[in-house]
Amino acid sequence: MGFRLPSTRRSSFSASQASSCKVAEVPKGYLAVYVGEKMKRFLIPVSFLNEPLFQELLSQAEEEFGYCHPMGGLTIPCKEDVFLNIASRLNRL
Repeated sequence: MGFRLPSTRRSSFSASQASSCKVAEVPKGYLAVYVGEKMKRFLIPVSFLNEPLFQELLSQAEEEFGYCHPMGGLTIPCKEDVFLNIASRLNRL
């Protein structure tokens, strides 16, 4: 489940594959983020980092996790549906 834009698709790799080759599967210009209770992995364009709406999520991540993200990518502390809504809105810009 997720949206179909190439800039925010969920990885098709299994968790075991993801742990062994995280860097290789993130295309240039994208960032891996983990969201929700199940820590679903999404690839987002790095351009999201400049958007005030996404910067609010980054502030929340900093408050909760500091700069230690054990999943190997950025962990966003919000529900998956909230993240998908924000990412969808950012894709329209």
